[in-house]
Amino acid sequence: MLAQASPWYTHAAQRTAATPAHALAAPARMEWSTHAGLGPGAEILGRDLCGKHILELGCGPGHNVAHLAEHHQARVTGVDLVGLQVRRARSHYGHIDGAMFAVGHALHHLQATGHTFDAIYSVFGAVGLVAPELLLAALSRRLKPGGVLAFSVPHPARAGRHPSTDDRPREDYVTMPDRTRLPLTRWEFDTSRWDTHFSRTGLRISSTVELRHPRRDPWPTTLLITARKR
Repeated sequence: MLAQASPWYTHAAQRTAATPAHALAAPARMEWSTHAGLGPGAEILGRDLCGKHILELGCGPGHNVAHLAEHHQARVTGVDLVGLQVRRARSHYGHIDGAMFAVGHALHHLQATGHTFDAIYSVFGAVGLVAPELLLAALSRRLKPGGVLAFSVPHPARAGRHPSTDDRPREDYVTMPDRTRLPLTRWEFDTSRWDTHFSRTGLRISSTVELRHPRRDPWPTTLLITARKR
């Protein structure tokens, strides 16, 4: 019921109806933005990812999981709240060694798994959509010492908005494939507020990148943050 009440279920259902899932080749690069080719790629997770254990929170149809498994020989698990998305991901990329997919809430998965990871990442996924005081503590526990957390979120100053001035979530909207918009709640922090939350959980920001399409976007649209576990 939690998944079906989510706008992401509607998003996945519309995608599935429009384009039946089938096997795909792994994408040539990892994407952190809605604009392909914009910004860094997989290198921000580490210089050598071969054999590394990596977790994606909110994997969607699995494109980044497939890239990391195929082109970097990493062992990657993608978790998504919506079973439809996981079925699509398995249909697309289940043939790729090292690419694994699981249905579950990001926080519950982190609390239940007994594994630790060299890197955990989220691309418009769980980070920013789950209460930071709960999610970041769980993330930190599942990262190995020196491990990397990387995530991209909608930039808090996109389209003239302003970052949150407190720790409460704000109402936002997500656009469906059919162009309708559905509401959700999101934590929209600037870098300094994210850093405050990280410091409580043993994480330290190592880099921040603001992404925008140079011809289409007058404001930055994506905030990409990388942190390490002390």
